[in-house]
Amino acid sequence: MPTAVIDGIPTRYESAGSGPALLMFSPGGFDSTLESWRTVGVYKRLNLLDHLTRRYTCVTFDRRESGRSGGRVERIGWADYVRQGMGLLDHLGVERAFLMGGCVGCSTVAAAAVAHPRRVAGMVLYSPAGGVRYRMKQHARFVTHLAFTERHGTAGVVELARSTTAGFSADPRVGPWASVLRSDPLFAERYAGTDLERYRIAVTGTARLLFDRDTVPGPEPEDLLTLDVPALIVPGQDDSHAPSAAHYLRECLPRAEFWDVPVAEQTEATAPPRILEFLDAAAKAAGMAAAPR
Repeated sequence: MPTAVIDGIPTRYESAGSGPALLMFSPGGFDSTLESWRTVGVYKRLNLLDHLTRRYTCVTFDRRESGRSGGRVERIGWADYVRQGMGLLDHLGVERAFLMGGCVGCSTVAAAAVAHPRRVAGMVLYSPAGGVRYRMKQHARFVTHLAFTERHGTAGVVELARSTTAGFSADPRVGPWASVLRSDPLFAERYAGTDLERYRIAVTGTARLLFDRDTVPGPEPEDLLTLDVPALIVPGQDDSHAPSAAHYLRECLPRAEFWDVPVAEQTEATAPPRILEFLDAAAKAAGMAAAPR
């Protein structure tokens, strides 16, 4: 599977299908890998890639600090995730694309559309992560990780990460750089020698930047309110994907379509056709013909 170095960080990606590019920001929180589209939550039963690649070139990738992509110990914000996604489009020579996000990927999609509206022909926001309990859960993870780090040091984090396959979402003690600690010995060596105070600043800054509100984290509402990009919003229905998060995006985005269907009724027979209906209409409006049916 190919790897591109983007912003100095290796990014594992896969491109499949034909037609206009559809850059897909994976679900899975801090374990957002390209496999997540087939293994995580509601997406396991939708087989989206099997359907979407028939008409679109689907580009999936491991988010930085996830899967086989690399990482860097620094304060991470949504702009860093946007830089990775748009850098991948640059690497592939794609000037304009559709974007799709699942779960937390929706925040990066919305932030990318705000930062690069001319490069985004449309966006699918599937089960956006957000809500009061979601923010509280994320901050609790960072607190747990820092408490472990204070007690065992960064070298202790390396040892723990290498002794388990759990990611940050499943075991907060391992921290948001766990997958890179396992895959990159040089990174792990540098990480173990990180000054603890500098590390604490990077971690607390990341938590503050990424999860600073009780709606959908990412771009500011004023920027969403003036965004001239068509969007399809599909709501979630649990503590991490609160219906209020989807309704917030619906309220803010001027060109939003809202597929108000309970999660139990979002199936392979219903969801892919609805997404393709939206994409095909947006592609036609943008003069970007999808591959023939």
